[in-house]
Amino acid sequence: MSIKNIFSIVLAVLLTIIIMQNTDTVKFNILFWDTEISKVAMLGAIAVIAFILGVLVGRPKNKKYDIEQYHDSLHENDKTDTLSDEDRDYIS
Repeated sequence: MSIKNIFSIVLAVLLTIIIMQNTDTVKFNILFWDTEISKVAMLGAIAVIAFILGVLVGRPKNKKYDIEQYHDSLHENDKTDTLSDEDRDYIS
């Protein structure tokens, strides 16, 4: 088992213990909205939202590259032949 799996299991167990210890109902004031909701529901919802945000932020970015455009830009920047016709006549 990898460290990542062990850490995930321990975190899930701790989160479950913390959520299950807070079963009483509390009053929440969110801007102009007052409601009574259990701590279990609120902590669970916050845990799910945090997990979803973590997955969205932590996923790798898939960048699509245009190979033709890359090769064209290489040829445009390849200026090894910078002599003018006048310079070539002078050298030869």
